[in-house]
Amino acid sequence: MMNDLLELTTTRHNPHVDPIMAMWEWQIPVYLFLGGMVAGMMIIAGYFLFSGRHKESNCACFSIPTISIVLLSLGMFALFLDLSHKLYVWRLYTTFQFKSPMSWGAWILILVYPALIANILIRPSAWMLKIYPKLTEYAGRLNQHPFLIKNIGILNMILGLMLGAYTGVLLSSMGSRPLWNTSLLWVLFLVSGLSAAAAFVHLFAKNKAESELLAKADNGFLVIELFVLVMIFLGFLSSARPHIEAAQLLLTGAYAPVFWVFVIGLGIVIPLIIQLLAVNHKIRHTAIAPIMVIVGGLILRFVIVSAGQYSHWFNAHFH
Repeated sequence: MMNDLLELTTTRHNPHVDPIMAMWEWQIPVYLFLGGMVAGMMIIAGYFLFSGRHKESNCACFSIPTISIVLLSLGMFALFLDLSHKLYVWRLYTTFQFKSPMSWGAWILILVYPALIANILIRPSAWMLKIYPKLTEYAGRLNQHPFLIKNIGILNMILGLMLGAYTGVLLSSMGSRPLWNTSLLWVLFLVSGLSAAAAFVHLFAKNKAESELLAKADNGFLVIELFVLVMIFLGFLSSARPHIEAAQLLLTGAYAPVFWVFVIGLGIVIPLIIQLLAVNHKIRHTAIAPIMVIVGGLILRFVIVSAGQYSHWFNAHFH
């Protein structure tokens, strides 16, 4: 069962397959993207709880957990669709393999839900109270213990970090694919998830101070994301030939147009410029930059997953 799940993100190398057509395999990239963005949203909500922003009625930390549960469930459903042996998923929860990233991920995904629910209980939505009025009583008790709320924030931040890192570790642990075989992949996916989360929350944040803070944070995440990408490529280009050719897939090869235009240009550089102007009050905040960041983060997963499947240690012909 474990091997079957690990093979979710691998395909046999076939030099005759059009690499761009491979990007139509959407389940794993969507799962990795939604998982990464939810991880970032948990970190943001956790930080807001820890810093006491939950005392403000329009704090984004009250809407984030409900949205996160929906998005994460959609991501897990996408993963489920890609499984070869769907009826045996339950076996993952009959054991814990310390050396298996998939085992870690399966249990992290389960632990994330109670943390998000605990966040929801701080201030349940009106529709939740209609369904179950007793939530008002639970929320009242919880809000009498500020220390407990801070700990819920810390729990969300820790599990968010673990979830975001896991999405990259899952791929980087597969040494048979040179493009995934870098210790910085988890950092890239974590920062990219934080960037997409900051952009997404910025879209619906009602608190102006939070919206401004998220835009500034996203600028920082985008700069770090660029730096991590540079470090990854420098590591590949100074390594063995399969790593060099794997890097060239994105830099000059079949995936280069998508990578440079949609990931770097439209996904990082242009929204970074727009948001820098916005936070310095040169232009007004709009939804354009956040949407570009979110779409760029999604395309990044498609490119990394698809190009990684196309890269190989033996008989590598990537040009």
